[in-house]
Amino acid sequence: MSEQALASDQTYFAFAESASVLSPAQARQPLKALPDVLCGRYKIERLLGVGGMGAVYRGCDLLREQLGDPAPFVALKALSDEFAEYADGNALLHGEFAMTVRLHHRHIVRCHSFELDRGSERAFIVMEQLRGCTLDHLLLRYPQGLPWAEAREISLALLEALAYAHTQGVLHGDIKPGNLMLDDGNIRLFDFGLGRIVGDDEASVPILARSRFCAWTPRYAAPELIDGGALSMATDIYAVACVIYELCHGQHPYRRLSAKQAQGMGLALAAPAGMPAPVWKVLKRGLAFDVAKRSDSLEPLLAAFRANPASPRFGRWFGRRA
Repeated sequence: MSEQALASDQTYFAFAESASVLSPAQARQPLKALPDVLCGRYKIERLLGVGGMGAVYRGCDLLREQLGDPAPFVALKALSDEFAEYADGNALLHGEFAMTVRLHHRHIVRCHSFELDRGSERAFIVMEQLRGCTLDHLLLRYPQGLPWAEAREISLALLEALAYAHTQGVLHGDIKPGNLMLDDGNIRLFDFGLGRIVGDDEASVPILARSRFCAWTPRYAAPELIDGGALSMATDIYAVACVIYELCHGQHPYRRLSAKQAQGMGLALAAPAGMPAPVWKVLKRGLAFDVAKRSDSLEPLLAAFRANPASPRFGRWFGRRA
């Protein structure tokens, strides 16, 4: 994966035709700048990263600092100016918080609180600060893919995190290397901003209105998602299969093309070197363009990865901070 390719893996937002003219209810007053200190408590120190919908900053919790906490640092996520201008932008950010805060798993980022700065009327999420490198940066160092033992450990951790989220009725919607952090030897999944809740609680959480926005990262989006279909376990499975393939092979399964482009060109898949045949058989199903050929559960992938001999814990291998 090159630096140019890494930069191109941004989430794509297309404004639907029906959203080209906003109603008065959707309009906002002129946007106020994000202050240096939010809610009189969280001091913004520096920018950590920018995504399709918002930005994440390293912040200092001044209350914890005053009380003598030696590590009062947090991550603060706020909407980008473009999304913050919408009247329902804050509700959309709260939807991400509501999805993430219900997830308690060692491989998923922890959210602390959802806040609204009264002076600027800007909402933000307070999260744990992750230290390390994202998976896309790690792959730059391994253009041929990671050794099977380490790739297996990372893949298994990712699958366990996503399977847990699915059991809690949460779909991620944007699985990609840039949304996975190797933090002190522990992989963490983050950024549920394009996700949704399914099941009994679906109506209780605001989600991205795909009648107004079409949002995806092209190289990891299943064909049905690009065609305007709804998020599903199957779309998450396609994305996670692409990431696992890239971990093991060093290259995207479809030459970094979107699923629709690869499907039109009739590209064939090659098995990653070093991957056991039983694992490849299951992973290949996850990479199918036809949703009917994909499993509707992560269990087959989990079973395939668990069936292989144990390998050294990747925490020892990835112990260095980037």
